[in-house]
Amino acid sequence: MTPIDISPPAGWTQIQTIDAHTGGEPLRIVTDGLPPIEGETILEKRQYMQRELDRYRQALMYEPRGHADMYGAILVEPTVDDADIGVLFTHNEGYSTMCGHGIIALGAILAESNLVENKAEELRIETPAGIVTAQPIDDGDRVSRVAFTNVPSFVYARDRTVTVPGIGELQYDIAFGGAFYAYCQATDAGVGLTGADAASLIDVGRKIKAAVAADCEIIHPYEGDLSFLYGVIFTGPANGAADSRNICVFADGEIDRCPTGTGVSGRLALGHEDETIAPTEPFTVESIVGSTFTGSYTETTYGGYDAVIPTIEGSAYITGVHTFVLDPTDPFKNGFLL
Repeated sequence: MTPIDISPPAGWTQIQTIDAHTGGEPLRIVTDGLPPIEGETILEKRQYMQRELDRYRQALMYEPRGHADMYGAILVEPTVDDADIGVLFTHNEGYSTMCGHGIIALGAILAESNLVENKAEELRIETPAGIVTAQPIDDGDRVSRVAFTNVPSFVYARDRTVTVPGIGELQYDIAFGGAFYAYCQATDAGVGLTGADAASLIDVGRKIKAAVAADCEIIHPYEGDLSFLYGVIFTGPANGAADSRNICVFADGEIDRCPTGTGVSGRLALGHEDETIAPTEPFTVESIVGSTFTGSYTETTYGGYDAVIPTIEGSAYITGVHTFVLDPTDPFKNGFLL
């Protein structure tokens, strides 16, 4: 077959990406093609992207190039000297603060590419939530797994009760694992934890998120930009050999295909507080599609909270290398969602 040669006209925007998945959850990594993202800190870069360049997030996350459950990572220059690279995370609603599955995928791809100069055993990645470190694990042929050490994670609220439309009274906890999540038992919310339950999980997750956000003011101990409820995590027994299953509904009704690395970090903080998970004890969580992350923690303090430093391990796989183009005459160049 003759190779296809297409040269976009001058003036068309061309954006380079590497696509991957971690435990089934997609990640579109933007490596080139965006205008400079300004800011003296990573949070200022996040604000600049939101304010000035959000059309590029929409073009890459939305249809026809993406879909309602697409997730992205935009590589940026770090703003601190001890980081190898910076990253902004994107989704259908906007910009998250940390992403465990994203760090796992970046750890694998950065270790096997020329995107960073550092090829040490540990990659330091600057996220809006802080510095996280990724440790690629090489099996001789490729990076088969990545472990990352997260930002300090802590329990923010415990055993609160809220009235949710269509559900009634629901008990929940809130924990921070790089983002704030509300945790509840799936049985209490009246939902299952299988792929067949996806539509009801999204519907109920949206309702719980709105009710919890109205019920409990969230204030991060240091950064106002991190002070918001990112998602809802439903927990229950595992189907396989894992210790538990959880399903995260985040952003605007996105359902995580992987176990959610930041969500597992919050579960480690909850397990530490109620003494159901001991320090350094492995805790394996499975996702809606059966993929697993294994986490453990050490103890620390953070912003006046008893906290943990989680380490989460999982696997990622490259699915494609792309050049996306934006035709200035295309009425859907900035994307749309149904």
